[in-house]
Amino acid sequence: MSDTTGRRTPRLAVNPISYWLVNGKVDKSKAVFDAAFADFQRIGYTAVKADIPDGMSASEYLDWIGSYGLSPSVSLFSSPLDETIDIGAELERARVFAAAQATLGLDRAMVSSMLIKARVAAPGTGAVFRQDRFDLCLHHLGQVCEVFAHEGVHAVLHNHIGGVFETADEVDAVMAGISSSLIGLGPDTGHLQWAGADPAEVIARHRDRVGAIHVKDVFPDYLDPVAREGVSYFAAQASKRLWAEPGYGVVDFDAVIAAMPDDYDGDYMIEVDEPSIDDRFESVRRSHEWAVRSLHARGVIR
Repeated sequence: MSDTTGRRTPRLAVNPISYWLVNGKVDKSKAVFDAAFADFQRIGYTAVKADIPDGMSASEYLDWIGSYGLSPSVSLFSSPLDETIDIGAELERARVFAAAQATLGLDRAMVSSMLIKARVAAPGTGAVFRQDRFDLCLHHLGQVCEVFAHEGVHAVLHNHIGGVFETADEVDAVMAGISSSLIGLGPDTGHLQWAGADPAEVIARHRDRVGAIHVKDVFPDYLDPVAREGVSYFAAQASKRLWAEPGYGVVDFDAVIAAMPDDYDGDYMIEVDEPSIDDRFESVRRSHEWAVRSLHARGVIR
């Protein structure tokens, strides 16, 4: 669906991460996704993060989510991107991923660095920054972006706690270090807030490059670095006092929405990695309710 200018109208999308990541354990079985998709359909979501299970073709995936009234939305390619990877193997993995996303009809995908041990142990602080490692990761990221572009997919940087591109300064350095023709910005509001940044300010600074967004809220409990001393990323997440359903935490979404580009044509993707309540259905329902009230009613999404 496009508006009168031909711009695609942003949709509301959802990431099923709270279904397949439970108590730190990953289960991406078909049964788990079926349960998530059934809940999304019941609540009223129409777009979902496009994660094609191993062994399933893109056309099979489209039929599968389509049976629940869902269509694919922007997905994520993650890698440490540091000296621990085999860059040749990682670029091939990126090629396969991007080709599948293009087959789904998507023209963009997020790229993120994750799971750097020292940063997982001291989350949101830009721990053990090394310029040589950052430069290597930036080089690897640029190579991934080139592979994406060859497959017809535009990369957008997704900041993430525990990765090399964690702080606002690091996000800014990526935007300065790689051409806008190769990479845009796909911010995560919760991860920016937890890393000490103002999400709206980061978005406004790079508003001409924003191509996707994860709508994530955060409680104040672990925002003060003193409060999270000795607390790892995963321990904070497991406490259920880290991530909040949108509107229940401290992210200023009015400012975030105001900072978004007027011609934004990506989606707004709800993401609550670890719900603040035990009922996953209620978590995604509350998130949808907030989106209808705060995004749809204001004409931000269709």
